[in-house]
Amino acid sequence: MNSPFGVLEFLHWNHSWNNYKYPDLQSLERSVSLMKKAGICWVRMDFLWQEIEPQQGKFEFAKYDRIVSLLEKHGIAILGILHYNTPWNSDVWNETPKDNSLFVNYASKVIRHYKSKVQYWEVWNEPDSSIYWNKQDGLKGYCQLLKEVYQAAKKENPGCKVLNGGFANGLLSVNRLYDNGAKDYFDILNIHIFESPLNEKSIKAVTAYARLAYKVMSRNGDAHKKIWVTEIGCPGVRKGLDVDNWWMGKNPDEAEQAGWVQEVYGGLLANEAVERVFWAFFRDCNKHWGNGIDHFGLIRQDYSLKPSFHAYRKFVHTWKKKQK
Repeated sequence: MNSPFGVLEFLHWNHSWNNYKYPDLQSLERSVSLMKKAGICWVRMDFLWQEIEPQQGKFEFAKYDRIVSLLEKHGIAILGILHYNTPWNSDVWNETPKDNSLFVNYASKVIRHYKSKVQYWEVWNEPDSSIYWNKQDGLKGYCQLLKEVYQAAKKENPGCKVLNGGFANGLLSVNRLYDNGAKDYFDILNIHIFESPLNEKSIKAVTAYARLAYKVMSRNGDAHKKIWVTEIGCPGVRKGLDVDNWWMGKNPDEAEQAGWVQEVYGGLLANEAVERVFWAFFRDCNKHWGNGIDHFGLIRQDYSLKPSFHAYRKFVHTWKKKQK
């Protein structure tokens, strides 16, 4: 539980829109076994409202029970994301909840069901981005939802920890979290940091964001709280593949991705306020995004190991030696 090493992985993906990334337990077992081999101790994964409550008042946990049990078997802890809309409540998957009580009810049921297995919960993903929260209002609506879920979570499991939805838009969002009165409704600050390793100043930008975010926390009386970076990564495209560039420009190759793994973990974990860092993603995707994002993984889509896997594993071993 004290390990800082995590990954974001879409272990629930078994749908046509993601080309059935994990169609069965065997495919999940292959990835989770390799996570353990890499030294990964945390997985950030979705607990989708639309799958868990497909009809109002009807809850189905079997799919997620299998995933949770598999991770538990391998000794990997979970950061669960509670999010997105459900078709019976809205035709728009990323629409903000029309009635917070419906979302809070789903969140409460999930937290209660996994009370003995999952102790860390994130409320929504990137609520400061119109991609994932489609009615932007300066986080006002989100902070109200966060407050309500936080209060419900503590009733269901007083020992659990609640994270804000990982922020995509930098210090502005961190400040808005406090401006909107959410100080007492999250236990850990959750941020996302993306920079291109092809820019020599990128590592300075990464470490500066974490450092400045902590200054905002301290100024607001939250110096005792920790920071989790729950998404950081870049493509690692095998030479010779013709892949459209990711949103930050030219795709790094696999060797450059491996170098970035070492840089970001070394840079971020040197900051005592940063408690966990989650690489996005663990396994490459099968033409889901249609560009370099499909190649964010530490392993390829066919489960073969990329140089970044070995770089990650090496850094874990180095970190463990320093802890002794």
